[in-house]
Formats: sequence, C-alpha cells, structure tokens
Amino acid sequence: MSITHIILLSRNKLPTSGRRIADWIIANPEEVLALTSQELATKIEVGQSSIVKFTQRLGYRGFSQFKRALIEEMSRKSAIQHAPLHANIETSDSTATIIQKLIKAKSEAIFQTSNALINSPFESVVNLVDQANRVQIVGMGGSALSGKDLAYKLLKLGVAVISEFDSHVQVGIARTLGPKDVQIALSFSGQTKEINAAAEAAKERGATVVALTAPTPSELRDLADFNLDTIADESQHRASSMSARTAQNVVTDALFISLVKLRGDSGQEMIQDIASHIKQLS
Repeated sequence: MSITHIILLSRNKLPTSGRRIADWIIANPEEVLALTSQELATKIEVGQSSIVKFTQRLGYRGFSQFKRALIEEMSRKSAIQHAPLHANIETSDSTATIIQKLIKAKSEAIFQTSNALINSPFESVVNLVDQANRVQIVGMGGSALSGKDLAYKLLKLGVAVISEFDSHVQVGIARTLGPKDVQIALSFSGQTKEINAAAEAAKERGATVVALTAPTPSELRDLADFNLDTIADESQHRASSMSARTAQNVVTDALFISLVKLRGDSGQEMIQDIASHIKQLS
C-alpha cells in the first residue's frame, strides 16, 4: 500500500492538526522531500511535535523514517513512469508505431526460431511424440498458455496428452510417466524451479524429456534428452513474454503440422471427426 493510501485511510482518525498535515503532504509530496520536520511544521503552521506525532500515527518511528520511505516510493514511481511499456516500446509511441514494433519483434522471433528448427533434432521429437503412450506438457505463466494450446492440437490427433497448470500436479503426473512416455517442458529461461522439478521427476521415471527453451545454458537444457530452441529477445524491460510465446508457438505449431503429415489420412480423419462433433453442439 502506498504512503498516500495509508494517509488517506488514517485521515479521519487524526486530530485537526493531523488532517492539515495529511492534506498538505498529499498535495505536495515532492516538496516534503526537501524539508526538515521544523521547516514542514512552519509551512503548515503547526508545531514540530505535531509532525512527529503524525508520522508515528502512520507507523513510522519519526519524521526521518517517514521521509526516507517517501523518497523510496517517489523514486519507484519515477522509475515506472520513465520505463518503457515493453521492450523498446515507449509511452510516447503512437498506436501505429507500437504495432510496427510488436510486428518486428515477433517476426524476428519467428525467423530465428524457424531457422534453428532446421538444424535441430525436430524430426526425432516428432516421431517420439507420435509413438508415445502418453505426452505430458508442462509450463508456467505464459509458457503454460503455449503448452495448453499444443495440448488442444495434439488431442485433435488422438494423442493421449496431459496438461495441467498446477505445478504440484505437474510433478505428480511426471512421477507416473514411464519409458514409453514423453514430457514436453516449456520454459524460455530454462531456470523455472517448478518446471525443472517436473522434468527431473520424468527423467527419474525413464520418460523422454523434450525442452522448448532459449539456446543459453540452463538447468532444463542439461536435464532434457532433446532441446528445441525458442529464440526471442527477452533481455529488455517487458510487460509480458510476448516474443518468447511467439517463438514457442512456432515450435508447437510445427510439431502439430508435422504430426498431421506423419499420420496421413488417419490424422485428417480424426481432426474432421472432432470438428463435425463440435458443429453438432452449435
């Protein structure tokens, strides 16, 4: 809770001098930073002791501690105001510029990840998923959304796929896998504790672990039997992992289409059968 909110919540419980102090600080927070307690008291026309009692009522030891907290809060707000909205997108950018920058970042992620797939063990992964008894997909946050999208696609082909958002459930399911099962772990950083725990559990049970992760050293890359690189510039300030999800979707969509091709008529029939049943619901 911000200091302003704390002051507002406390205002009605304060004496008259306390309310005057509260109103003045809310109206002039930046000016408070340059004043001593005596100077502030003079400006508001209250006693210095009233300033000290006011800050103590808010939970501070005195004016000095209150002032330090206010300085830290103002610094945080200033940093947020001057930070980019996302990556190189600035608050001053027009809608057209924002869209162009997003397209450029996403296009770069698509291009780089697609090129990486060409020289990866991608075909081996396709065959493993095709022949697996069960496929577990694990991910957290934005990666979980990419994983759930892949799960829906694999279900259309009749693949026995398991996809749960809860990290504890993911580890529990991983403990039930066996040598004929495949776990697909999505983590751009490769350092997500929950995902690595699930991957380690799957490895212990003899399952094959496939990681969709950035091409940088990580615990997940070391755990995985196969690594499919997802390449995106996520080093800058970001509001969401948009480029990383775009890169992940390149891999997951390529995996789905490759399985459709591999399964031939049976895959197409399964997709059409599911589509026809869904149409009956509308």
